[in-house]
Amino acid sequence: MGSEVVPQGQAQAPARPTDADNRYKAVQAKLKALAQSMDQATGRLEGLQRRMQSNATRAYELAVDIANAQLDPRHVEMTNVVSLALGGAAVQTRLLHQTAQEVAAMADETQRGHARLYEALDEIRSSRRERTPKPGFFLR
Repeated sequence: MGSEVVPQGQAQAPARPTDADNRYKAVQAKLKALAQSMDQATGRLEGLQRRMQSNATRAYELAVDIANAQLDPRHVEMTNVVSLALGGAAVQTRLLHQTAQEVAAMADETQRGHARLYEALDEIRSSRRERTPKPGFFLR
């Protein structure tokens, strides 16, 4: 109950599930939405990583203060364990941040490649008054 992670900001999911709509403009919109979601995630992950690292440093400094105050060594050890755990989580969060950046860049690159390959065809198909057959029609 009390340990649930609650996302900051908007209540909706950052990305919606995809559907079977593979038209040019729909694919472009999906790729754009993916890149934007990953960009937003990278910002949040970067902030989270900084906070975790800061808290790890503070916990370490607290452990030193506890040791200097000659309190029970068990408390020093537990505070050190917290510091190490936060430091490790900060490292993993940084790796996740880097991966999110890579996915955002790949989504942008894919969107540009998709546009390069299919934008002209979509313009031709969209500007016709007559309906055109669906992709794959002539393969039957």
